Amino acid sequence: MMGKDVEEVSASLVREYLSRKGLKKTIACMDEELPRTNSSINNRSDLRRILHLEGLYKQNKAEEHPLKSMLEMIVKDRMSEGGKTKGCRHGDNQAHPLEQTISSSSIDMTGNVKREEDCMENLLGDSPRYLFIYKNPVDSFAVHPESERSVYCLKEGFPSEKKVIDTDSQKNRSSRIRRGIMAGPIASSSQVMNVVNESDMISVLSCLIQALKEIIFGSPMACFTEEWKQQNFTFSDTPCLKYGIVQKKGGPCGVLAAVQACVLQKLLFEESSSDSLDVLEVSNILRTKCLSRALADILWRAGNMKRATVAINTGRSLFTPIGRYKSDGILEMITYVTMETLDDLTSVLEQHIRQFESGPFGCILLTVSAILSRTIATIQSDMDVPTSTLIGAHGYCTQELVNLLLCGRAVSNVFDDEMKLDSGNGNFTLLKGIKAHCNIGLLSLFEHYNICKVGSHLKTPKFPIWVVCSESHFSVLFCPSEDLATDHCREEEFDLYYYDGLANQQEPIRLTVCESFPLGNLVSWNNTDPIL
Repeated sequence: MMGKDVEEVSASLVREYLSRKGLKKTIACMDEELPRTNSSINNRSDLRRILHLEGLYKQNKAEEHPLKSMLEMIVKDRMSEGGKTKGCRHGDNQAHPLEQTISSSSIDMTGNVKREEDCMENLLGDSPRYLFIYKNPVDSFAVHPESERSVYCLKEGFPSEKKVIDTDSQKNRSSRIRRGIMAGPIASSSQVMNVVNESDMISVLSCLIQALKEIIFGSPMACFTEEWKQQNFTFSDTPCLKYGIVQKKGGPCGVLAAVQACVLQKLLFEESSSDSLDVLEVSNILRTKCLSRALADILWRAGNMKRATVAINTGRSLFTPIGRYKSDGILEMITYVTMETLDDLTSVLEQHIRQFESGPFGCILLTVSAILSRTIATIQSDMDVPTSTLIGAHGYCTQELVNLLLCGRAVSNVFDDEMKLDSGNGNFTLLKGIKAHCNIGLLSLFEHYNICKVGSHLKTPKFPIWVVCSESHFSVLFCPSEDLATDHCREEEFDLYYYDGLANQQEPIRLTVCESFPLGNLVSWNNTDPIL
């Protein structure tokens, strides 16, 4: 920890010393001149854990005349060693408490101390070094390429460290779900042995969730709004709109519209043999199946068709974050599983689909899954400005997040390919757009205002489904006939259907378009009030 975090821990250490000495007036003066903040540590166990003093604390407790305060323990230890420390001298295989800085270093699988930037690169880039294995949710053990596998397991809600020794049969299993950040069920005792300590894993996990908040909000001190916390992918109960996902409040509409469009792709063109509107009279079982497969497509695309990560809510806090971070009680409860085949990904999502469809945080779980499938480092390279965020002001989705879900890349623009802007003196600025035709398209009211240009890759998608951006809201426009995606220039008249999950629709909204599309010079709303 650096700067403000070091100051907060130091102040808390002094307060603990004054408290143990009974100096109440001195504490009151300190509180007046250096007031406590939300980051102040008021629990001795937390302070002891953050400073890695567990071993020193146990050693002191065993003394005939134990010292009362942690500050005294540290001073005695430093004095007895003349300022020199040994890595494993306290009986718990931890380095000296002052030798490690939790938020700025981490331990790799060889036992080497890694700087924070190295940790971030390995953990959050294309080739993470921190590979913690799960019990495979589709009933096969996930394994690494190395002969010995490291794994974290949960025991009574706390992570313990294990090493899995591979066999040839494990190497040959087809389902490989690996590179999780927190483990699932505990492996059998014949398969595991201790390798690293709990505090190291907490350091890595804290590093991860801080980076997640940075890419989502721009700051680890920001939190998800109530609108995001309450939102999942619940379908409408209105008989003629059972295919529609309901948005409870404003904010995550970009995520909902992207998922809605992908669900319609599955429902209209991949899971039904009928070309009529009857396919929209969907059963509960079919719409849930379409949702799980739509989510699989989104994450598989984000993972470059090679791998994908699913975030799963365990329902309890798995660890206490450290460093500069404000908790909102969500990311600390999430465990992660990475799949390397689309079939395995679909199986895991089908198994956990209720978390996304009806459980709390469904929208957040998908967003985190998409980020980790793409990796934070790759998302930053997608953006025109690496410090851009995925959630903007008032909890609204940015274009980068919508593009990530629709196209698999978190680019900042909606035009085709790339654009170079001359910056003078032979320099140029590269703006990144959509590289190829997408399954789902996008139309924007901002193009009407001449603020942006939507390219043909989004205007003419592979399926006649469009996410519609109208100022601060996203909704969906679609045609039940797949022919429109290839023959729209020949059609003189056709129908489109509009769905807005926030509008409390009670019946389908049908638009009749005459002449050419997407120019839409002649549009009839068929006795409904125009929305767009």
